[in-house]
Amino acid sequence: MADQELTLKIVLEKPPSGVDFGLQKGSGNKYKTIQIQRSSDKNVEFEFTITVKLNDGLPNFLGGFVQGPPTQRFIYIDIGTYAGQKDTTWSRRLKIPLMGISLNTIKELSTNNNKILEARVPGTGRDGGPKCATVKPFSGWHISTRAAQ
Repeated sequence: MADQELTLKIVLEKPPSGVDFGLQKGSGNKYKTIQIQRSSDKNVEFEFTITVKLNDGLPNFLGGFVQGPPTQRFIYIDIGTYAGQKDTTWSRRLKIPLMGISLNTIKELSTNNNKILEARVPGTGRDGGPKCATVKPFSGWHISTRAAQ
């Protein structure tokens, strides 16, 4: 299997209102937050592409949005001040694991351009603020149909 681009969609369900959320591109001190959205009474959604390459028969996820070591890759959602919001007390990140995406799923996506991988995660934590840290429990990534453009 050659390198393949995957379209991912993250849906933050019912995050607290008035907080900025954004997709982190890059890492360390050299990152920027893109697709910044202020939450209201709707879900917040991010759609982006990553690359997958086979590494010893296992998928290795690559690209500007991918964080972490090869066996523990994840995506960061920046929240509040990390997303550039000035008028907030929230400074958090949400870590969405890429583990669990199988070769069979990747192959299925390669045969249909209308299919994407979607993860739905809670947007609000137990403290009533934005969900942060690693998503737990995580129901994983599921094949979904791309919205009509």
